[in-house]
Amino acid sequence: MNIPVVDLSLYTNGTDAQKVQFSNELGKAFEEVGFVAVRNHGIDQQLIDRVYATVKAFFELPSDLKKKYEIAGLAGQRGYTSFGKEHAKGSEAPDLKEFFQYGQTVGKNETTPESYPDNVMVDEIADFNQLFLSTYRAFEQSGSALLSAIASYLNLGKDYFNEHIHLGNSILRAIHYPPIVSEPQSAIRAEQHEDINLITLLVGASAEGLEILSKQNEWLPIQAGDGEIVVNVGDMLQRLTNDRLKSTTHRVVNPPREKWNTSRYSLPFFLHPKSQMSLACLDSCITATNPKNYEDYTAGQYLDERLREIGLKK
Repeated sequence: MNIPVVDLSLYTNGTDAQKVQFSNELGKAFEEVGFVAVRNHGIDQQLIDRVYATVKAFFELPSDLKKKYEIAGLAGQRGYTSFGKEHAKGSEAPDLKEFFQYGQTVGKNETTPESYPDNVMVDEIADFNQLFLSTYRAFEQSGSALLSAIASYLNLGKDYFNEHIHLGNSILRAIHYPPIVSEPQSAIRAEQHEDINLITLLVGASAEGLEILSKQNEWLPIQAGDGEIVVNVGDMLQRLTNDRLKSTTHRVVNPPREKWNTSRYSLPFFLHPKSQMSLACLDSCITATNPKNYEDYTAGQYLDERLREIGLKK
């Protein structure tokens, strides 16, 4: 499927008219499809290449070394989560993946009402921790610009999300789908789901496999072009906008048999606000034809509920 393509530099460096044009293009795409490909997103390609090489090196470590980074009680929100631990909401079958998560780092001179667990530091791979921090910050910057454009499209003022996402609870997740070594029970590597957060930025997945569910109820494969990232709406933004912006269902399918012996790596950034942010539906998105669809939640309450539904929190 050819998802809409937008050029973020028109918003970050463009004229006032170009900024309005970009906001309208992004907002329309998120209303109609829920996914876009973004050019000139500001995340350096050399950084992307380095962090992918580091991710591959981590997942190639022996299982006993990886498991020392799997910390009980963190609900998979920091460090390593071993193969088969997570499943999609409403599914009992585990996804065929392992992953590593890196979260917010609060500097000594910064304050936030949020209390975050420490990130899990990896000892075996040089520059692992610094690369993840640098990548996290690059995603934050691009994601902030995209949310600013969304806020403008919704007539909230371009700075609407700033206070909510500054030192927010975002997550950088490195995912490894291992080679398939026997006849799989399902054709799905990651079962159909919607993301929990405001928006997700996905850069440079190493292989095809991502599919989205169209309005015609058809599964369509998508993949960003060279130099593009894929960005989609999450459930928090859908709730906030009372379904005006769509959190599109997506999944990852198994490769063709001739590629079963290959791994798939991906690097999504789940942009979350602080837990205190209200997700109560915006008044401007509640109409006679679209009455309020959700009860009032905070972002923290909603995240906690979803982590339990997908098996990461007991």
